[in-house]
Amino acid sequence: MSRQQHLIALDLDGTLLTDEKTISERTKQTVLKAKEEGHIVVIATGRPHRASIDYYHELGLDTPMVNFNGALIHHPTDHKWDALHSPLPIRTAKSIIHDCYEMEVKNLLAEIKDDVFLDQHDEEVMELFHATGDTNPVTVGNLKHQLKEDPTSLLIYPHEHQIQSLRQGLEDNHAELIEHRKWGAPYHVIEIVRKGLNKAVGLDKISRYYHIPKDRIIAFGDEDNDLEMIEYAGVGVAMKNGIDELKGIAKHITHSNMDNGIGSFLEEYLKLNTKAI
Repeated sequence: MSRQQHLIALDLDGTLLTDEKTISERTKQTVLKAKEEGHIVVIATGRPHRASIDYYHELGLDTPMVNFNGALIHHPTDHKWDALHSPLPIRTAKSIIHDCYEMEVKNLLAEIKDDVFLDQHDEEVMELFHATGDTNPVTVGNLKHQLKEDPTSLLIYPHEHQIQSLRQGLEDNHAELIEHRKWGAPYHVIEIVRKGLNKAVGLDKISRYYHIPKDRIIAFGDEDNDLEMIEYAGVGVAMKNGIDELKGIAKHITHSNMDNGIGSFLEEYLKLNTKAI
């Protein structure tokens, strides 16, 4: 490997983060070392900004970030940066909400950037969707009435037996306008964003901004919302704990999120001298 600058894209859950939702010390120090040597590190996640920014600051990043699986591509510390917000049309969102009411799903949540709208008050759901804390007040109440703007994303919390028919209905009625994905176990949440959006869209925009070619993009992921990003990157890396479909398209497989997968791959691939850390 030469000392050329690389763009390193990190998914959060199941990838950068341990199962306890922390960044392991070794991985953190390796990422910091990569930054020190001139490589560009970005976070690319399905999470909203509010649930990613603490990790962004923990790594001392000053780069753009991909949130909501590409529905929001922005720069947390440079508001002059050309952000891209691509929400769902409200008409589509309200049609889906109506169908969910008919099915009597457990709960629904809509997000407009960092504004949260929750259909039924539920502490557990609020924690699950990172919708707690004074900084991000949650509007609770009937989404049909509360939602007044195009939402960045829509999250459906169905009963387990409803998942298949719910996803089939989304496919039959809204396929030309939306992307929908299911969260990994143990949560059966269906996440909906605008059609054509994924993490690769964000990675493409950011790599062009930094003039970094595809063969010098390293991307790490573990779930189905990482498929496009891992395929897009010249160096697509699946975590050992990742889904089989992702491992099938990845160029490399590294150790699990509990075994410093990112840290050990970067040390070897970028020839980082982490002995001094």
